[in-house]
Amino acid sequence: MNMKRKTGWLAMGFVMLAGAALQGCSSTSKGKNDGTAKSDTARSIAHYFSEGTTKQMTPDADGFIRRWLLLEPISKPNRGNTVFTDSYLRKAFDTLYFPNQFTVLPKDGEKVKVGPQELSWHALESKNFNVKLFRFAYGLRKEYYGVLFWSVTIVNSPQEMKNVRMAVGSNSASMWWLNGKEAAFLSGDRRMVMDDVVSSRLTLNKGKNIIRGVVINGPGMSDFCVRFLDENGAPIKDLTISYE
Repeated sequence: MNMKRKTGWLAMGFVMLAGAALQGCSSTSKGKNDGTAKSDTARSIAHYFSEGTTKQMTPDADGFIRRWLLLEPISKPNRGNTVFTDSYLRKAFDTLYFPNQFTVLPKDGEKVKVGPQELSWHALESKNFNVKLFRFAYGLRKEYYGVLFWSVTIVNSPQEMKNVRMAVGSNSASMWWLNGKEAAFLSGDRRMVMDDVVSSRLTLNKGKNIIRGVVINGPGMSDFCVRFLDENGAPIKDLTISYE
C-alpha cells in the first residue's frame, strides 16, 4: 500500500475517534448537569419534616420531642467552629436578634426582622428523633453555614413533675431554657450525641411548659435532640407537645 495513503487513513481514523470521544464526553456532561438540575428542583424539607398539625402529639417511643417551631436561620458568620468558646457562645446566645426573643410564642408563618433579614417561623414535626437543622435550612434554600437556629415548643404535663432532667444533644454548640430559666449549655465544637448534656434537677409544671433553644453552626452539619428523663434516668413519655 502507498505509504502516503496509509498515513492519511490513519490520520482520518484518529480524527474520527477524537470526535466520538468528545461527543461522548459532551453527552455525559449534559446528563450530569440535567441530573443536578433535577435534584436541585426537588430540594425540599419533606424527607425530614412534616407540616405541623393540631393532632395530639406525645414524645416518641424513646421520649424525644419531635414537634417544634423553627425560625429560619439567622446569619452569624464566623471563622469556624474553633471560636465556640464559652464566652463567645454566651455573648452570641444572649444577644437580642429580634423583639421578644426570650418570651415570644411564635405562630406558624409569623415573620421577624433580624437586621436586613426577614425570617419566618415554621411549625414542623421531625421525622427523626434528631431535628435536622441543616436539612431544614438547605431544603428552604436558606443559609446553612455560619448561622443561628432558634426553636420553641410547648410541653404539657398532666401533673407537676419534680426532679426531672432535660437531656440534650446538638451539633454544634447550643443553649436551652425551660420556662425562662437556663437548663442546658452545650459548648465547644461538638457532634450531636443523644443525652450529651443532662441538666440539673428541674420541675415540670402541671400544664404548659415552654422550651426554647438556640443552636449555632459554622461549617458542617447541624441538628439537635431533646427529651426529659425521670429520677431513674428513664425517658418521660406522659406528656403532650403543642405549638400554643
